[in-house]
Amino acid sequence: PAAAAGDLLYFAYGSNLLRERLVLSCPSAAPRAVARLQDYKLAFGHHQGRISPLWHGGAATVVQSPGDEVWGIVWKMNASNLSSLDKQEGVEEGIYVPIEVNVHTQAGEVLTCRSYQMRDCVCGLPSPQYKKVICMGARQNSLPAEYQKKLEAIETNNYAGPVPILEEIEAATKAKKTNSA
Repeated sequence: PAAAAGDLLYFAYGSNLLRERLVLSCPSAAPRAVARLQDYKLAFGHHQGRISPLWHGGAATVVQSPGDEVWGIVWKMNASNLSSLDKQEGVEEGIYVPIEVNVHTQAGEVLTCRSYQMRDCVCGLPSPQYKKVICMGARQNSLPAEYQKKLEAIETNNYAGPVPILEEIEAATKAKKTNSA
């Protein structure tokens, strides 16, 4: 079934795999399915070589690559959250461009989703903190074990300074644990 009017399907493959990260900009988001994007691979880099001030390292993007696949989450969200999602992804500054992708769910559905791809990407390693958020999201949503292993094996730039957004996300994760206990 297509998404209802006013609903939007968004395929997340990076830090937005983690619910606590996504709800910072899109409180209405609800997980719809685990899905894979065929013939793409996950890559990390800097827009025009500029290091992300938020994550202190390369950010995730998807690159066309026949035979590869990227796993992620399809989030159903209210279309009214679109501008805040675009803002989070730096669309106005031209860092990421929205793309439309067809992803395959584990149930065999094909869903057409919005996703994002970095423009003018210069390869660069992610910070350990950014990688941690992606791995937490992959665990939280039970992405395939083999893919999780691949994520755990990603090399990082060993940045050891503060990453305030990670502290915010971890505080939210802890609060959730306390509330649901």
